Amino acid sequence: MLELYQWELSQYSEKVRLILDFKGLDYRKIEVTPGIGQVELFRLTGQKQVPVLKDRNRYIADSTEIAKYLDLEYPDRPIIPQDPKKRGLTLLIEEWADESIGIKGRKALFAAISQDQNFRKSLLPTSTPDIFKSLVGGVPTDLLTVLGFGVGYSPDIIQSAIASLKQDLEAVTLLLADSPYLTGDEPTLADLAVASLSILLKFPSGPYLDLPASIRGKGLPIFSENIDYEPFFTWRDRLYAQFRKPLISTTPPTGSAPTSIQID
Repeated sequence: MLELYQWELSQYSEKVRLILDFKGLDYRKIEVTPGIGQVELFRLTGQKQVPVLKDRNRYIADSTEIAKYLDLEYPDRPIIPQDPKKRGLTLLIEEWADESIGIKGRKALFAAISQDQNFRKSLLPTSTPDIFKSLVGGVPTDLLTVLGFGVGYSPDIIQSAIASLKQDLEAVTLLLADSPYLTGDEPTLADLAVASLSILLKFPSGPYLDLPASIRGKGLPIFSENIDYEPFFTWRDRLYAQFRKPLISTTPPTGSAPTSIQID
């Protein structure tokens, strides 16, 4: 079985999960705890960032490289068209989505979690121990603001990202106005990338992520509650209903649960 080293809230991990589901491939999730878990991931794969896909004895890092690998090794239900024009457009939109919706979405979410400790706790996987949830929720807002400056998330940069995201969502909505998918009548990597990378703006309404049910369909109000973007999120949720497999249970029986990397 394929194994996906991931973080549940990572949009790039979600991008790979959606691709795997679209192709009908079975896989096992291995949750990598940010920080200490990345040390063990590096020991195993030479790569600290998720997602990383393991197929037999091979490790593939980066969501784009994973997408290309899966289309080559598992060609059923292709996601990268053979037609030169559609292929070029698909790869162009996918790369744009990675650099635009993916990165800017993180910045917008950081602003929200910096201001609301309950929201911070609600974003943790349901399997997270209560003691860790308490630690995360107890981080002072001022400290998070300082940390934000440290990683380049100043208030001005965050506001710029939000303004740019508004334009991005408007552009995608226009592209979908007279077409069911971004590059034509069939879904491609472009659609799967844009849809999955948008989860931090508004979570899918279905049980697709290992997060509390109370935040399904919720998100950053500036996007999730704005009627101008309703057509986009309606399209996104319809795509999820078509291709994303819902979670059977967030608390599977012992032996079938996603594995967490542990370091003694």
